[in-house]
Amino acid sequence: MRHRFANKKLNRTSEHRKALIKNMLNSLIKYEQIKTTLPKAKVLKPEADKIITLGKKDSLKNKKILFSKLQDKKSTSKVVKTLSKRYEKRSGGYTRIIKAGFRYGDKAPVAIIEFVDRDIEAKKVDKKKDDASKAAVKPKKEEKKVATA
Repeated sequence: MRHRFANKKLNRTSEHRKALIKNMLNSLIKYEQIKTTLPKAKVLKPEADKIITLGKKDSLKNKKILFSKLQDKKSTSKVVKTLSKRYEKRSGGYTRIIKAGFRYGDKAPVAIIEFVDRDIEAKKVDKKKDDASKAAVKPKKEEKKVATA
């Protein structure tokens, strides 16, 4: 019987599990939607909800707790400034898990975890705006290779 066992182990040591959850929380806060396995998403959901709840009460103590959990200034400031304002009226249930089939290699169940009223533009944070200039640069490099060959 598995009475009084609080969390899933995910076949990892405690330090590895803590690091995994921290990194996934940072990615979820940055992109507001991530794709992962279903068990990891189920472990991440209550953690993300706790982070948003902490950010809603704007105090120095809560900011320090957030920083100790996330260990990233940008994520902490985004939680306090953006996400806490967005979910001011909502009392819980800030994230949703959408089942997304099975992974190709090992048939692991895949899920998408996202914030409920997410910003669609947040997914494009790392993408460069000059995609057209990239396309123009690539053929030039190929032309140089052809010219030297």
